[in-house]
Amino acid sequence: MCELYSKQDTLALRRKHIGPSCKVLYAADPIKIVRAQRQYMFDEKGERYLDCINNVAHVGHCHPEVVKAALKQMEVLNTNSRFLHDNIVEYAKRLAATLPEQLSVCYFTNSGSEANDLALRLARQFRGHPDVVTLEHAYHGHLSSLIEISPYKFRKGKDVKKEFVHVAPAPDIYRGKYRENHADPASAYADEVKKIIEEAQNRGRKIAAFIAESMQSCGGQIIPPAGYFQKVAEYVRGVGGVVIADEVQVGFGRVGKHFWSFQMHGKDFVPDIVTMGKPMGNGHPMACVVTTKEIAEAFSSSGMEYFNTYGGNPVSSAVGLAVLDVIENEDLQGNATRVGTYLTELLNRQKAKHTLIGDVRGVGLFVGIDLVKDRQKRTPATAEAQHVIYKMKENRVLLSADGPHRNVLKIKPPMCFTEEDAKFMVDQLDGVLTVLEEAIGAQTESVVPENTPCRTKAAQCFVGSNPGRGHGTAHQTTLRQRPTCHN
Repeated sequence: MCELYSKQDTLALRRKHIGPSCKVLYAADPIKIVRAQRQYMFDEKGERYLDCINNVAHVGHCHPEVVKAALKQMEVLNTNSRFLHDNIVEYAKRLAATLPEQLSVCYFTNSGSEANDLALRLARQFRGHPDVVTLEHAYHGHLSSLIEISPYKFRKGKDVKKEFVHVAPAPDIYRGKYRENHADPASAYADEVKKIIEEAQNRGRKIAAFIAESMQSCGGQIIPPAGYFQKVAEYVRGVGGVVIADEVQVGFGRVGKHFWSFQMHGKDFVPDIVTMGKPMGNGHPMACVVTTKEIAEAFSSSGMEYFNTYGGNPVSSAVGLAVLDVIENEDLQGNATRVGTYLTELLNRQKAKHTLIGDVRGVGLFVGIDLVKDRQKRTPATAEAQHVIYKMKENRVLLSADGPHRNVLKIKPPMCFTEEDAKFMVDQLDGVLTVLEEAIGAQTESVVPENTPCRTKAAQCFVGSNPGRGHGTAHQTTLRQRPTCHN
């Protein structure tokens, strides 16, 4: 693969011409990727990395069928959706067939952020007021309208929450307000939403929508307890609001047994609006909002035309159709179930072995490993998590850390990820954790409180975290080893 510049020149040019808020992965030691194939990425030296984080390359990097579909259509026509063309309607029909019957009207966009912004417009036009209930640690996109409802992006002490935004506790049964030992965490978390709605109404506010990822990704791979969404939907619809399911990160069969993550919560839960993006085009920029005829007609009645120059263009639609074909033809949902189950089993064995692993959670090929300094207190092991992802990179495995404390290792690989890949990744993780735990004395009983006087020198062995976007972005810093006294 021919390079235009050396790695150092590329980095220098990036610093000069690309906005400084646009971070790179592994900032202390970035990787220059020049090509990728299926679940592997290759740097400029030809080194191969196992990609465990790219849920965008859903059916595998540069899948030949997807590439072929894009090229074939691009050679013939690409234009906007105001012209009649079969691709957009065929894709809309195929997409709607994967969803409950009432979700039948599509609006095509280019990114998940655009899709979520449009979903808010639909909900607000339908109900006539702006208020939205969102979840703690949620992230729904980079547009101004979405930053407002994304607590993940709130800057502590700097952002004033808008009066029309209402934040409910994340339904996290490991680290949240109601945990796994609670008799009914689903009802308890749903009641928090009910209380927020009631408080808003008492102040004269009216709820237009509740929005949530079907499984929180940036929030730390959170799987809501069974029954939560049904109860929330009851409370939200009871006051005239609609429910928006954000499937941008977790849709298209990633959970294995279901095509959409919201479907794993039961047939009796159907959102009013579903948004999708990232994996939809396997790296090609495309996204969509799907809703009911009633909501779509209300949006149209406003008199404002909705037009998106590139949304649903013939090339994008051809790419989307090819992705659907590959998911079906290669049984990638079945693969997500089989490999995801095997991966979770392997990780639970590691949990029994390594005290740094506090929790392993996930469904299909959407898995989180919650690293802790203390299992009883569940103290987030933030610096340790950053250390792990850098060491895994050295072992040619790409992981990221996320969650509000940046201590959750995220595993969301291309759907062609195999059992052999899972075994390799876990073996590498086992080695990294073993060395790390030996270094910090996590498996010994000789640890004393950090303020205990000691004459030992601190061990400099970690990479500390940088509270950025949460995809493994970090700067090298020092974390001191817990001191042990020698009497």
